[in-house]
Amino acid sequence: MPDYGHDLLFSANIVPHAQHADAVVATAQLAERAGLDLVTFQDHPYQPALLDTWTLLAYVAAATGTIRLAGNVHPLPLRPPAMLAQAAASLDLLSHGRFELALGTGGYWDAIASMGAPRLTPGQAVDALEEGIRIVRAAWDADAPGRIRFDGRHHQVEGLQRGPRPAHDIGIWLGAYKPRMLRLTGRLADGWLPSLPHLRTAGKIAEGNAVIDEAAEEAGRSPRDIRRLLNLGEELPPAQLAELALTHGISVFTLLAGDPRQIERFAAETAPAVRELVAAERAADPGVARTSAGPASTSASTGPASTHFSAGPDVTRASAGPDGAPGDGVRLTDARVWDESTRPT
Repeated sequence: MPDYGHDLLFSANIVPHAQHADAVVATAQLAERAGLDLVTFQDHPYQPALLDTWTLLAYVAAATGTIRLAGNVHPLPLRPPAMLAQAAASLDLLSHGRFELALGTGGYWDAIASMGAPRLTPGQAVDALEEGIRIVRAAWDADAPGRIRFDGRHHQVEGLQRGPRPAHDIGIWLGAYKPRMLRLTGRLADGWLPSLPHLRTAGKIAEGNAVIDEAAEEAGRSPRDIRRLLNLGEELPPAQLAELALTHGISVFTLLAGDPRQIERFAAETAPAVRELVAAERAADPGVARTSAGPASTSASTGPASTHFSAGPDVTRASAGPDGAPGDGVRLTDARVWDESTRPT
């Protein structure tokens, strides 16, 4: 699989513990000081052990000045698209263009239904996500004529006023694994955001890229229009990350991290080493097209354009369900890898 030529970005994903709210914000500030490009947070509104992610994103945006922000990922069944568009645009304006929108179909359906959202089949959830993306993009297209009217199977909008326009062209990244979601990513999204422990092997990245690239070309897009992001289950050596970038096109590496030393090492040692390795290979292969810097350049008026933009050992957890799942358990240490066995996909 070719190198798509995007800038390399390095990110920390921070568990939003409600009982350690100040520490969560301080860790995000540390990630900014260390020089990381992006900080993300899980979004599980049904989990009382976790902070509400949208509230947290707004608070962190006010407490930082340069680092980019995203959920990882927002379950669309609990975020009506018209409200989601307004919230995302508002956060992007308040943060001066630092927000990106990562979406998923949901996964914990008992928990989602407990909050009043309709229970959907996997196929219905993909259809609902596609409808939602179209509504969000229409809402951001503030200069288009007329109000928004959309009569979908799962979402309806009747005469919604457009706007506000975000401060920058927000990228829409999808947490996708199965063929329908991968094809949707190729047709409409600006980024693919899977997790390596869930993929299990790098070969799955190649398979996913192939489906996304084919769908993009069928939709009249270039595969380079879609940034490839990856949640890492554990720290990997720079050579392995460089190989993922050069062979599979990964350009955003997100590490689940709460230990300040781990974040500082990832920013000060791993990131520059990977950038150096990739730059050297790209210089030796001038045929690789380059994508300019910046997180995204997605046109709200015409749909998506180019975006610039093996699990380790387990450790003890509290008595209830997995992190982000229903229950009152909380992570006892931030030194754990991401538990992908039950993560919404």
